[in-house]
Amino acid sequence: MKNYDLITPEGTKDLLFGECIIRRNIENTLLNLFKSRGYSEMITPGLEFFDVFNLKSRYFPQETLYKMTDSKGRLLVMRPDSTMPIARVIATRLHDAVLPLKLCYNQTVYRNESALKGRSDETVQTGIELIGSQMKMADLEVISTAVDSLNSFGMEFSLEIGNIGIFKSLVEKLDANDKDKNYIRKLIENKNFPALNDFLDTFGNSPVTNALKKLPALFGGEEVFEKAEELIPDENIKRILDELRNIYCDAAELCGKDGNITVDLGLVNKTDYYTGLIIKGYLKGHGEEVISGGRYDKLISEFGYDIPAIGFAVNVNAISKVIEKNGILPAVSSTDAIVFAEEGYEVKAIKTAKELREQGFIVENALFSDIESVREYAKEKRIARVVVIDSDEDLNEQEKIK
Repeated sequence: MKNYDLITPEGTKDLLFGECIIRRNIENTLLNLFKSRGYSEMITPGLEFFDVFNLKSRYFPQETLYKMTDSKGRLLVMRPDSTMPIARVIATRLHDAVLPLKLCYNQTVYRNESALKGRSDETVQTGIELIGSQMKMADLEVISTAVDSLNSFGMEFSLEIGNIGIFKSLVEKLDANDKDKNYIRKLIENKNFPALNDFLDTFGNSPVTNALKKLPALFGGEEVFEKAEELIPDENIKRILDELRNIYCDAAELCGKDGNITVDLGLVNKTDYYTGLIIKGYLKGHGEEVISGGRYDKLISEFGYDIPAIGFAVNVNAISKVIEKNGILPAVSSTDAIVFAEEGYEVKAIKTAKELREQGFIVENALFSDIESVREYAKEKRIARVVVIDSDEDLNEQEKIK
């Protein structure tokens, strides 16, 4: 007995008509924006070897991966991320390319997010990767592109920036194993203050545990930097804070009047290949980020090519939800005319329909045997123009408006 032949797997959905138009509009808007800044599009396979995501630093837990085997028994995964396959390409086929490399992409990622209500296991990401520069200018270019991306949707937006180096510097001083460090990261990411305080108490009272407890609360405007410097008297962290303050002031100018920017020192993305600057973007009326990214200067080195990089991805699914929620629905293109062929004139009808399309009209060929059925169909579909081909005379003499 078939149980699943009429439904889609959990975390996936069918898209129809207007939903497809929304998605394509978002994708095309973003890709055109990226390409206007000199980014070149690339596509990586939807299937990758498991080894691509099983590096020394395991960025994706195995339980989140969709796995299968090929004909030779080798373990494959459906691509859970776009950045790591691109890092693989950079370290191999683009190893000798002129730097910096400016790449963009539009592709689907697959993650088993079973713990999340209303999750999407199949997410379209459109993003950029800027490879080969550690300059401040590279950070600002990526931030400005993120701002322009958010601006392109015509809604109020906000941008958050942070630096994961602060968390990593603190947690390295804690006598904790990797599992405990990751748990602390999750609690900070979720701003779960009670659980964070209780867990850190097991490590005793120290300046490090005290700083980690307060890290999720360090968000807001420029005043955050002064609070952080008082709380964390560490030279390396002070250097990171100075760099972030510099970026923050410039990014505030880039956001303009349509957006606002905050600094959040509790940004500790779960994809921990990030090494420095973290970026998150939001649209008004949607609680989760629609843009996520940052600097990942060590990831590509795990594929054998030590080179810095920064980038971000736009969650196209999330943008689509915001647009649908706000009722900004595009009109579905309607058919302008339908061409009906009497018996023996099918070829002329197809040629006539082609001529009309070349004039810019949306034209269907009628798939009925009688004109009354065509007229009824046209009425139901709100097609104003019915063209009947029943002789070899010119089209204009045979055109009928119904």
